[in-house]
Amino acid sequence: MSEPAPSLPAGFQFSGVACGIKASGKKDVSLIVSERDVVGAGVFTKNQIVAAPVLLCKARTPSETIRAVVTNSGNANACTGQSGMDDAVTMCQQVAAKVGCDESQVLVMSTGVIGQPLPMDKIAVGIEQAHDQLSNDHESFLSAADAILTTDNARKMVQRTVVCGGKSYEIAAMAKGAGMISPNMATMLAVVLTDAPLESTQCQTMLAKAADLSFNRVSVDGHTSTNDTLLLLSSGQGEPLSGEPLQDFVDQLNDLCIELAKKLVADGEGATHVMQVHVHGAADDSAAELIARTVAASPLVKTAITGGDPNWGRIVSAAGYAEAKIDPTKTTLKICGQAIYLEGVPQSFDAAALSKKMKANVDVEIDLQVGLQSGKATFWSSDLTTEYVTFNSEYTT
Repeated sequence: MSEPAPSLPAGFQFSGVACGIKASGKKDVSLIVSERDVVGAGVFTKNQIVAAPVLLCKARTPSETIRAVVTNSGNANACTGQSGMDDAVTMCQQVAAKVGCDESQVLVMSTGVIGQPLPMDKIAVGIEQAHDQLSNDHESFLSAADAILTTDNARKMVQRTVVCGGKSYEIAAMAKGAGMISPNMATMLAVVLTDAPLESTQCQTMLAKAADLSFNRVSVDGHTSTNDTLLLLSSGQGEPLSGEPLQDFVDQLNDLCIELAKKLVADGEGATHVMQVHVHGAADDSAAELIARTVAASPLVKTAITGGDPNWGRIVSAAGYAEAKIDPTKTTLKICGQAIYLEGVPQSFDAAALSKKMKANVDVEIDLQVGLQSGKATFWSSDLTTEYVTFNSEYTT
């Protein structure tokens, strides 16, 4: 018998409905509502082309008075001019009228095809239906998580109970994303909810750090989206966490975001493997991250992983062209724990056996020591398959 899922954070209700944005008839409007004002923070895309909902959310976070988050999927509301911004505000107004708050207390996210106007008549009906179906049960949470998906094969969620300073709190998160996943958020929407007591500047600081350790260290195709949004909402009441209890919460948040980010990579379009690129011995952590990112983003490395090819030359040369120093005479590489390149010299190994191991494992670990200082970082990436090429040559983004 499976263990029961952790409880959802207190103070939130959820729903997800189909209003006809998606031709498939799948759910496409998601609503999260708080019973009272909650703390909210956000981290957003670094693309210079920014969707209207991102601009709106940037202006409204951090905040101590958020009441709702509305999301539509199937249409990105990006590159839609002033009418797109007007539509984003209208969505907030429609939710606010139902919830009984000011429209400035509503956050909005959109994901889907770029450059098309929102079908606002359908969305208005969807918001009304979503409000009518709000509930705090687990099925409603699942519905809300389903309604933010686009090309995803599966919903991405993480729930856990955390203990901070002797008190238990709940954290629950949902995310979407399978393509346009690259450092600096990519086509990813995520909402993290908690009933731990936090204040807005705390939330903003910890969320930015969590994003740097997780969502900004994953890649599917190296393409940064216009709509990336990561939100953190806290419904907790009372004195905000501080000191050791706060650090305990930060550690749990970082770990949760890493788990959620890895789910995005695992569900990458056409993906069959997840690369975990660990870099050690760099000049500092930033240099290590750059090296790991460069290796993980290389199409030649990604296709080698697809084919189960322990091609040390592709990996080492990718590390060499990263804009961070390495010591070639001390560079050492392991794949799936097998040393194949030691201090600048290729090693004898059973290539067929290692290839078989790489093909059999979804997770393929690449461990690279670059021989300078103590800088380290990990980066996650999917492989690159013919299925990815086929899908993205046929699907309009």
